[in-house]
Amino acid sequence: MMSQAQGQHRDLIQSIEGLPSSQGPSPLDQDLLLLKATSLATMTCLSDCLHILQLQQVSRQKTPLGGPVLEWLEPKLPDILKNGGALPSITRDDGKTEGTVLEPLEMDCCDIAREQEEIDATQEVDDSAPAEEEELGAVEEERSIILHLLSQLKLGMDLTRVVLPTFILEKRSLLEMYADFMSHPDLFVAITDGSSPMDRMVRFVEYYLTSFHEGRKGAIARKPYNPIIGETFHCSWKVPKATTPPTAVSKEGTSCASDCYNVRFVAEQVSHHPPVSGFYAECQERQMCVNTHVWTKSKFMGMSIGVSMIGEGYLHLLEHGEEYTFSLPSAYARSILTVPWVELGGKVNVNCTTTGYSAIITFQTKPFYGGKLHRVNAEVKHNPTNSVVCRVQGEWNGVLEFNYTSGETRVLDVTKLPVTRKRVRPNELQGPYESRRLWQHVTESLKERDMDKATEQKRFLEERQRKEERHRAETQTAWRTKYFERKGEGWAYYQPLWKTAAHSSSPVSPPENP
Repeated sequence: MMSQAQGQHRDLIQSIEGLPSSQGPSPLDQDLLLLKATSLATMTCLSDCLHILQLQQVSRQKTPLGGPVLEWLEPKLPDILKNGGALPSITRDDGKTEGTVLEPLEMDCCDIAREQEEIDATQEVDDSAPAEEEELGAVEEERSIILHLLSQLKLGMDLTRVVLPTFILEKRSLLEMYADFMSHPDLFVAITDGSSPMDRMVRFVEYYLTSFHEGRKGAIARKPYNPIIGETFHCSWKVPKATTPPTAVSKEGTSCASDCYNVRFVAEQVSHHPPVSGFYAECQERQMCVNTHVWTKSKFMGMSIGVSMIGEGYLHLLEHGEEYTFSLPSAYARSILTVPWVELGGKVNVNCTTTGYSAIITFQTKPFYGGKLHRVNAEVKHNPTNSVVCRVQGEWNGVLEFNYTSGETRVLDVTKLPVTRKRVRPNELQGPYESRRLWQHVTESLKERDMDKATEQKRFLEERQRKEERHRAETQTAWRTKYFERKGEGWAYYQPLWKTAAHSSSPVSPPENP
């Protein structure tokens, strides 16, 4: 009922704001402004009352609700590891055991997590995963569990280490979600084609603004798996060299290796506390690469959850000797008690000190009433002359309009851009700590809508991670990453293109962390 009232309130506001100003009542009519204010105040009161009633309902329950309670992934150190005893395997109904990760039990799982995977690109096939996330049912059906969880949270509380209920999970790891931001690799490789520094900066802004909509799967906002430390994800894309203006989603199997650029991607969870991911993508033929590290920090905001993506990215265009630095927006999961949805917010800075060009991108969150969803605007500026050369406005998941100071205007419909399927090795050919193989039993259980089994499989991974943390603490062993090494406050891929291009004849060893 509350959702229906909110919908009617939005319809009222849109109807008033859509009135023509030339004839009849104006949107600025005093009575209509009073009506809007009254409607807003009423909805605010109703929302507050509903929240109070929900909390009272939870507090009156004499027995805890079935479902999650707050758990903390960080072990309470120091703990005693009982003679190196292994965690029990998960037992199936037929008596056979199955582990969430398919590795030999006699080998220490910490050692397995540190081993680099042997990646054979010839084994990669076009991804067969559905483009849209299949919904697991209405969120309202699990409202009692959500209410029970919310009753234990406080405003501003850090949710990084809170174990959330399984039914809200998306069937992929956060590392794979970062890879899906590269679903328009044709726009990525086209950055270096820019005829001037200004053109290349505008092309980068275009690629950046179009990268987020494919990162979301399905209409309802769900949470990807929290990566396990040492977890990795590898994939690649084939980008046809002879490109045409995008008009539709590309079909699988149309790319030929000799006529395509190859864009490869690797991501690794380099830290658990705080949770930091590093990911790197390169196109060797175009002499360009991008390196990013992200620390995701989430907090409870009442009826929504905010996720800050703290970190920085670096794009290198070796052909032009240019380096672009950029930050990332924050994400917000709204209406978590009804139908959750995601919006982006915050200001992003892009800068190229070599050329003197910069860009400021602002993702606008929707106000309580009025306004539009997913609005974004950007300005590309030439710093030495303090002049704006291009302005962008529109929706990051819809239509974007580029307006140049020369008078030229260009319109880009993000929904009509071709989506290039990533290429991934089958699960059985992946290493035990690669995302899809690592989470395969959780994913299969979610597909079967077996929440109990999915929770059991997920708990197995979390318990094993606790065991590994205790073992490292007791032995005073520092974690050693596979593909990324610490650089100041960030993380960098250990074998970036700019390094291998300059020292192509020199062997490169895996990173050694201090």
